Amino acid sequence: MGRNHTVAAAAAALLLTVAACSADTPAAEPEVSAPLAAHGLGGMTGKEIVDHLDRLGGEDRPADLMASVRAEELLVTDGTEEITVELPEDSFYLSVAPFVEATHECYYHSLTTCQGELAEQDVDVTFTTTDGEVLIDETTTTFANGFVGYWLPRDVEGTFEVSHDGLTGEVAVTTGEEDPTCLTTLQLT
Repeated sequence: MGRNHTVAAAAAALLLTVAACSADTPAAEPEVSAPLAAHGLGGMTGKEIVDHLDRLGGEDRPADLMASVRAEELLVTDGTEEITVELPEDSFYLSVAPFVEATHECYYHSLTTCQGELAEQDVDVTFTTTDGEVLIDETTTTFANGFVGYWLPRDVEGTFEVSHDGLTGEVAVTTGEEDPTCLTTLQLT
């Protein structure tokens, strides 16, 4: 009887092993970090998180979350845990806050704290590379935080031009791994 029990146990173990490797076994869900889960950002890509958070304004912006856009990653913290979320390898996020009178210093765009002067204003935006290729030419509305955000190709140089209410400004931009993701020096005159 001992031998039959051993054979039965071995058969059960083999059956479990085979079943665990079968296509019918559901994959485990990836673990979502607390800062993302607490703010409904779990399951989003880095690009989706950036696009979502940059468009929030006022009371919709989470006061207990910091999200800083770097050239290659998004740093997110809730004060207790800091995580990094990868951004697309071929894209560079640049958030631009055109201004007339007031601005702030900024290098890495904070999706939850940066505030530009011209919130929810219609602006004409053009981005032309140094090779003369026009990558952006549109009329858009700044987000509630006073910024407009663009996913540009990495390692490109060019000029951002913004016009609003008869005023225009332009500034040179580069999108390398050490370049700023927050542009707050584009004054409209």
